[in-house]
Amino acid sequence: MNTPPLPSGAEHADGYSVRLGALAPLTRPGWAESGRHLLAGLDLAVREVNGAGGIDGRPLELVVRDTAADPERAAAAVDELAALGVAAVVGEYHSVVARAAATRADALGVPFLCSSAVLDTLTEEPTEWVARLAPAQSHGWRIYADFLLGAGRRRIAVATQPSVYWASGTRILRDHLAAHGGSVLELDANALTPDALCDALVDHGATALLLLVGHPEPAVPIVRAVRGDRRLGKIMIGAPAGQPELTEWLTALGGEGAGIPFLRYLPERLGPLGERVRRELGERLGEAPSFVAFEGWDTGAVMAAVLRSHGTDRSAVAAAWPGVAVEGTRGPIRFSRTPGVGLRQWAWAPVQVVDRDPADPDRFRVLHAG
Repeated sequence: MNTPPLPSGAEHADGYSVRLGALAPLTRPGWAESGRHLLAGLDLAVREVNGAGGIDGRPLELVVRDTAADPERAAAAVDELAALGVAAVVGEYHSVVARAAATRADALGVPFLCSSAVLDTLTEEPTEWVARLAPAQSHGWRIYADFLLGAGRRRIAVATQPSVYWASGTRILRDHLAAHGGSVLELDANALTPDALCDALVDHGATALLLLVGHPEPAVPIVRAVRGDRRLGKIMIGAPAGQPELTEWLTALGGEGAGIPFLRYLPERLGPLGERVRRELGERLGEAPSFVAFEGWDTGAVMAAVLRSHGTDRSAVAAAWPGVAVEGTRGPIRFSRTPGVGLRQWAWAPVQVVDRDPADPDRFRVLHAG
């Protein structure tokens, strides 16, 4: 006899379900499109878990909270979710927000599986409570720096704003490029107008400008200014944090937003599982899923495996990270201790440098893989 699928979401609020807290930026100033993709992946995975009988016959329920890219809001959400009795907290896209969530989860003894944020130091001290799927920033951004070097770009300018995440990225790039004869010039995107920033690029003789800034402001005006400045016709614009992946980017900039390399965490070719998930996510989203949607599905798959094998006790969930062995959409997922990273880390998800094809901005080109 076939068992009817068990639903996910808010249908189960009676204490019978296994609750899983989920954090995502769903409103501005967060990158809401990334939050939507993250939740689409999570929800698809949870629905599949429930369709297969749930967690020992109990439905898995996502309890979603919008962080809106606010660290304090994220920390408060972890408090609230802990009080609601969640077995664990998952998700988040923004690194500074994820750091606040991870710090609070560690303090409360709540397992936290970070889906998409990359900042190396999500917690000040090593912890057994936190694990992560996304590659550490130092790993991915060094691959991006290697791409710049391979493209002959050594005089790099970064348009940046005050943030632990942007400062960390700048430091990684500077250290890696300096070891290979490159240099990094920091330009304060809050202090300089887009036109003044263009003047500084000319004066410096920069061969690449990296956008370490928010989206859409000031990233979109900066791109328009650089694209419209005849003096900068040969400069490469880059965005390692991934802004050009968003459909909003293409809507705002059209063809001007193409040819801007960024990092994404996908293999060159998806296997059968990845292809199936890609198709189903595309149907749910109404557009091609970003790598963040795959991170969401993989998060759900990992948590289902842990909860089925170790139960819902929080200490048991955290103790399960070292033994995780799950087939994800982008390869086999296992967690380990990685030097310089104080949490359990999947080392590593596949890393690509891609851009939107200037001849067809809806198409992505793989420029480099690490």
